[in-house]
Amino acid sequence: MQIVKYTHACVRLEHDGRVLVIDPGTWSEPAALAGADAVLVTHEHADHVDVLRLAGLGVPVYAPAEANIPRLEVTGVSSGEEFTAAGFRIRAVGGRHAVIYGGQPDCANLGYVIDEAVYHPGDSLHVPEQPIETLLVPAQGSWMKMAEAIDFVKAIKPQRTFAIHDAQINDRGLSSVNGWLAEEADYGYRYLMPGQSL
Repeated sequence: MQIVKYTHACVRLEHDGRVLVIDPGTWSEPAALAGADAVLVTHEHADHVDVLRLAGLGVPVYAPAEANIPRLEVTGVSSGEEFTAAGFRIRAVGGRHAVIYGGQPDCANLGYVIDEAVYHPGDSLHVPEQPIETLLVPAQGSWMKMAEAIDFVKAIKPQRTFAIHDAQINDRGLSSVNGWLAEEADYGYRYLMPGQSL
């Protein structure tokens, strides 16, 4: 499976000519969706779902059943549900967005475990029950701190870790985040620039 990172939380998975895109938000590049067979959306925030772009795409879009995403037809998914999208086996986990400061209302948020190997948590630090080979760890958010990201990686103990949710970090901050994750949560940590793949 090839993993291609795009800006912020958007990730593209490719395998045997099939393309699955996760969280193509308003900050991610339109190229992420070229040739997409299906899309997974973790939650309703605009940095994770570009409604206008997806509405005209014409492919299945899966999102939490409780998500409020007007003007976009989605297949609602619940935590614990298993399904196939673009030929990939998906398990939805978690259920709620991470706690936001000051009691700000949260929303439905599902993480997705793809082919029992890759885990995209969206804006959540939910630790799934099964072992994870490749973790896509949120690197920054107004709802989290660096210690939480490190503890999240340590709790999961993946074979490989890559940062997502990083569009609000300048170069100096990104260098610090990468340093902390590489030093404290070195479960195969590597940073991918938007457009880079492995």
